[in-house]
Amino acid sequence: MTGKRIAIIGAGPSGLAQLRAFQSAAAKGEEIPEIVCFEKQDNWGGLWNYTWRTGLDENGEPVHCSMYRYLWSNGPKEGLEFADYSFEEHFGKQIASYPPRAVLFDYIEGRVKKAGVRDWVRFNTAVRWVEFDEDSGLFTVTVHDHAKDHVYSETFDHVIVASGHFSVPNVPHYPGFESFNGRLLHAHDFRDAREFSGKDILVMGSSYSAEDIGSQCWKYGAKSITSCYRSAPMGFHWPDNWEEKPALERVEGNTAYFIDGTSKHVDAIILCTGYKHFFNFLPDDLRLKTANRLATADLYKGVVWVHNPKLFYLGMQDQWFTFNMFDAQAWWVRDAIMGKIEIPADKETLLEDVRERETREEADPDTKYAITYQGDYIKELVAETDYPSFDIDGASEAFFEWKKHKAKDIMAFRDNCYRSVITGSMAPVHHTPWKDALDDSMESYLQN
Repeated sequence: MTGKRIAIIGAGPSGLAQLRAFQSAAAKGEEIPEIVCFEKQDNWGGLWNYTWRTGLDENGEPVHCSMYRYLWSNGPKEGLEFADYSFEEHFGKQIASYPPRAVLFDYIEGRVKKAGVRDWVRFNTAVRWVEFDEDSGLFTVTVHDHAKDHVYSETFDHVIVASGHFSVPNVPHYPGFESFNGRLLHAHDFRDAREFSGKDILVMGSSYSAEDIGSQCWKYGAKSITSCYRSAPMGFHWPDNWEEKPALERVEGNTAYFIDGTSKHVDAIILCTGYKHFFNFLPDDLRLKTANRLATADLYKGVVWVHNPKLFYLGMQDQWFTFNMFDAQAWWVRDAIMGKIEIPADKETLLEDVRERETREEADPDTKYAITYQGDYIKELVAETDYPSFDIDGASEAFFEWKKHKAKDIMAFRDNCYRSVITGSMAPVHHTPWKDALDDSMESYLQN
């Protein structure tokens, strides 16, 4: 141990990437700091740790999970595969390109089980407050151990915030919501598409959750789906019982009225209106405030808090890549903490890095540009660490193909397959088309 103490907040994919990064250094015989990871849930996995609960969990904490029962990956697994732990290593064979939630959780967990880092995590422990003392240069982290119903504080040299930003819903209000006669919920609380079988549903939003939740409801027998948008429609070739409308204006009884003068009877409204970067355990001087974008505000290299470089954030960007981007960030943060990478001491240099990334992101609104932009970001971080290099351009190509397949048939894009950039092998075609695969269990998915 180096004598330093590191607090990691959250044991979801980002926090687990950080644990694996430090463990990989220890496995090479390097002296690492003492690692303490605080996780408010009773198991790791973050959003992928599925629960039927909504609202509050068994400890009275806000439910972190935004996953639903029949969720499948909405992007190809070949774009997110761990460079040091392939799907083939985990499952003993290559699997189809769009795994359901349970399969992805098993994969995420497999790597950290192999690494043996569970003892570094304090489960059922919610972080209540973090503060920094200028004189000592230390952070004080106050937590609530729910198992013992005990609140205590400890000091750390560095804090890494890995609590995610897809768990606190952004909930808009529209006239008539109070008197709506049907079911009204945010995507965060959506759990089972079967609830809406035979119903006319309105999905508010035009991003991935609107697309996917609407598709799930279609798959499991919704009578009709109407989606509405504020800026632009999703524009896919929807089934006959799905139509897109411009923005909602108001609701009266069970009738939704749109700004183009049309209306629609609806039994349920699902708000796919996004999430907030929300850190109620941080004071203003440590708290990230940013839009959901590729170039996050106030983070040097996308991870270092420019106003106090002893504080780091992981996974706070809008995401095309996910697990392997978290890895690239985690390896970089590890090396910065261990003194292998020097963070500039001049704050203006840090801020200039942020500005340059923002300007470059804003240079082109095209989706292909955004995927390449994030791929280049991962290349940049990987080049500065010993994270295993992999074909990042090849992963980007999988995303490009994915976009084409969605444009061709939004209800069948998951029936395509891609080549692993880690092992070079081609994924098999899944045994059942997605629209007909009503059993999303791992056992059913993995059967030959």
